[in-house]
Amino acid sequence: MGAVVGTLSLQTRQRRPSRATMFGSTNHDRVCDDLELSVVCHRPEALDLLEAQSNFNRKELQVLYRGFKNECPSGVVNEETFKQIYSQFFPHGDASTYAHYLFNAFDSSQSGSIKFEDFVTALSILLRGTTTEKLQWTFNLYDINKDGYINKEEMTDIVKAIYDMMGRFTYPAMKTDTTRQHVDAFFQKMDKNRDGVVTLDEFILSCQEDENIMRSLQLFENVI
Repeated sequence: MGAVVGTLSLQTRQRRPSRATMFGSTNHDRVCDDLELSVVCHRPEALDLLEAQSNFNRKELQVLYRGFKNECPSGVVNEETFKQIYSQFFPHGDASTYAHYLFNAFDSSQSGSIKFEDFVTALSILLRGTTTEKLQWTFNLYDINKDGYINKEEMTDIVKAIYDMMGRFTYPAMKTDTTRQHVDAFFQKMDKNRDGVVTLDEFILSCQEDENIMRSLQLFENVI
């Protein structure tokens, strides 16, 4: 169960690129001053506002921004670019479908692009948020059609995308009925009232009862 809900933490363990790879060269010119950040965010108070609204301090935001701007000079990331960047961390599988779902979770406004604010907001939750905040974000990722429920079809799509992404490094090895078994186990545990869908409350309660899931969430902490 932790392998499904802790997918993002699994990625953290597997790829763990250097800080230079994740955020751009540490020797990059210090162009991340308040004025430049305000251009991307379109408001002069952006850095102070992001510091107040996130769990990052000013210095961490500057580091994050330098890397974001290094990868995305335009200040925004479209889905195709996001997939290209994300796929680099999973060269032995096809990460495109899972990256699509992840992109939609980052793009909270459904604008079709990820701004630096979107990036910081998601990262703040995943790395420094409370357990409940992390679980709410994960639920939103799995709720593909955004109707407030996770059904078996959505969970099947997510689990299949995870297996495709991991490729030949999938553990346990992918079998014909592995996806179905994984989804059935998920619903057996989480669908408390047996109505065929999982609500946010059911999801949070079930995750908090599962030690494997809670350990996987802890891997987000202190990454930066």
